[in-house]
Amino acid sequence: MKKITMKLRGMHCASCASSIESMTRSLAGVASSNVNFAIEQIAIDYNPQKTSPDVIQKAIANLGYEAFVPDLSANGEDADKKARLTELQDLTRKVGLGSVIGIILVIGSLPMMTGLNLPFIPDWLHNSWFQLCLALPVQIWCGSSFYIGAWKAFKNHTATMDTLIALGTMAAFCYSLTVTLNPSFFIAQGLQPEVYYEVSVVVITLILLGKLFENRAKGETSDAIRKLMGLQPKTARVLRNGQEFDIPIENVLIGDVVLVRPGEKIPVDGEAIAGNSTVDESMITGESIPIEKKSGDRVIGATMNRTGSLQVRASHVGKDTVLAQIVQLVQQAQGSKAPIQRLADQVTGWFVPVVISIAITTFLIWFNVTGNLTLATISAVGVLIIACPCALGLAAPTSIMVGTGKGAENGILIKDAGSLELAHKIQTIVLDKTGTVTEGKPTVTDFFALNPDDRELLQLVASIERNSEHPLAEAVVEYAKQQGLDLPNVIEFEAISGSGVQGKVGSALIQVGTRRWMDELNIDTSALHQYQDAWEVGGKTVVLIAVDHVARGLIGIADQVKASSYAAVDALQRMKIEVVMLTGDNLPTAEAIAREVGIKRVFAQVRPDQKAAKIKELQAEGKIVAMVGDGINDAPALAQANVGLAIGTGTDVAIAASDITLISGDLQGIVTAIQLSRATIRNIQQNLFFAFIYNVAGIPIAAGILFPFFGWLLNPIIAGGAMAFSSVSVVTNALRLRGFRPNFTN
Repeated sequence: MKKITMKLRGMHCASCASSIESMTRSLAGVASSNVNFAIEQIAIDYNPQKTSPDVIQKAIANLGYEAFVPDLSANGEDADKKARLTELQDLTRKVGLGSVIGIILVIGSLPMMTGLNLPFIPDWLHNSWFQLCLALPVQIWCGSSFYIGAWKAFKNHTATMDTLIALGTMAAFCYSLTVTLNPSFFIAQGLQPEVYYEVSVVVITLILLGKLFENRAKGETSDAIRKLMGLQPKTARVLRNGQEFDIPIENVLIGDVVLVRPGEKIPVDGEAIAGNSTVDESMITGESIPIEKKSGDRVIGATMNRTGSLQVRASHVGKDTVLAQIVQLVQQAQGSKAPIQRLADQVTGWFVPVVISIAITTFLIWFNVTGNLTLATISAVGVLIIACPCALGLAAPTSIMVGTGKGAENGILIKDAGSLELAHKIQTIVLDKTGTVTEGKPTVTDFFALNPDDRELLQLVASIERNSEHPLAEAVVEYAKQQGLDLPNVIEFEAISGSGVQGKVGSALIQVGTRRWMDELNIDTSALHQYQDAWEVGGKTVVLIAVDHVARGLIGIADQVKASSYAAVDALQRMKIEVVMLTGDNLPTAEAIAREVGIKRVFAQVRPDQKAAKIKELQAEGKIVAMVGDGINDAPALAQANVGLAIGTGTDVAIAASDITLISGDLQGIVTAIQLSRATIRNIQQNLFFAFIYNVAGIPIAAGILFPFFGWLLNPIIAGGAMAFSSVSVVTNALRLRGFRPNFTN
């Protein structure tokens, strides 16, 4: 299966999105299709053996819409911005013309609407032929998009918002045109030959005005993407053949040496090979404190070089840079659908046909009860105009767009909308110890040998550990190097997952690992237990050493707790979330670290292959469980958890298996992610409430339910204004999320 994302043009409402979604899902070879109305985008999973992007694009074109693969480069962003500006300018011109003509027509219709004699309004201003001449340009030019959209929907046996608007405004216009051409017919029926051109003109203008405001607001919800893409420098200064060249960023090659001066942005991902500086990575990680960089350190493109000069060897360019992947992930998340949106999608699927049925029923009831064609027509038009599924279609996507963008600003990458929604339900968070609660940079603090050959023993242990990639092994090797020891070659090296490592140096078999493993090997380590117990109570990880199946010594290794761990655990617990620590360490060591940060529940001595099972145990208790980890051995547990959060400083495998990535590695990002999820879901719920209540209350009022009791009949002009601004209110409410700030104190 392949996945493709395309931009869509020509959609006017959520019903349009529903039609495209239904049609594409019915195509042969399409496994899934999701249309996001808010960002005018469709994501499709398809079988390339059965269909192709060209076939999908043609099918969408036959439905009356345009689909194309977006250009994600800076040039593509500029083109998209230009297209949005052109659309806004077109809407502005139409709204301007409609407003001027609408004001004139409303003034000319005041005597009819108020029933008063207003001598300051000349007779020619409310002449039906004059009003017809004014209304025609608005009807034909300004309203053309609605009528074209309605015709396309009709040809494809569907109905959209365009259908409602076209039916409503055409009913008012055609009724007025009939009155203008044949007033005697209405006089014969005992009706006043009154025209309602102002209804059609003002409704079209108000809906276009609402669309203008909506498009501007929707543009603001995409600020996060534009800001991220704007971080990328346009040029880079590279060193080739001893000479400096300023070249476009897209021409930088892997292996190029890039020169970065103080105050400049680092153009590509790479490794510093010369120079010393501090780099502000806040735009990527959300971490405000600049980080020292020297030769050998990794640097991220688009971050700001502060104090010194650096030479950077490019390792990732173009779409492979961290920034490009962040942009891609944010776009992917913004284009996904949250489960909470399914209800709105189901409603919009049948909404328009139901509204048309209600409008017809309204017309028939009023006409049969009163015999008044004018009253029946105006009531039916009000129903058609006020009922619009746009607010429902925008309720969830706009909040998701702002929420995921806000997450990116805070160094939190959310893979999809489902993860963002589920995060607010988390009841238990499981934290891996090494690299998550602790810094993941362990150092040797104690070394003890039973015999006085400690340097030789350390040399043997470090030789074995040099073949391992475990952080504890790196600490041992670094400690041996500090002692100035040479490390001999090792043969028959083997890593036993969750237990230790072994290998031969010469003919001697060296085994380094846990007490449990030593017991399984029937190696007597009782002489070392007093040292081990004391060190573990102090929070140190202890590994035992055996040579030729004889216990020879042990090493104590400490890994400093992250400064952010204390505050993060405390904040999570005050949010009524249970915090659990999961580690392969011995129980005394694990409990010591847990006590230090305030964690009350610990799973210790858990092998990598058992971590996912521990997550299942917690889920079996009926809890929504999140797992936070950074290593390859955490990937199964991250995948098993309801929500997996990967530390961005960890491995690519862990990040790929997770739902949310904390780029900076700061545990307070967990608190931010959950609070952001809660704020976003609360915002979506508000939007859905407003949209549902608006339609539930608005349609009966427009149908005239209050007329028998209070004599109130909703003017279609007011209905048009209410409909237009319902969508604007939903988007405006979603934009409030841009003011989200994490709170670590309450």
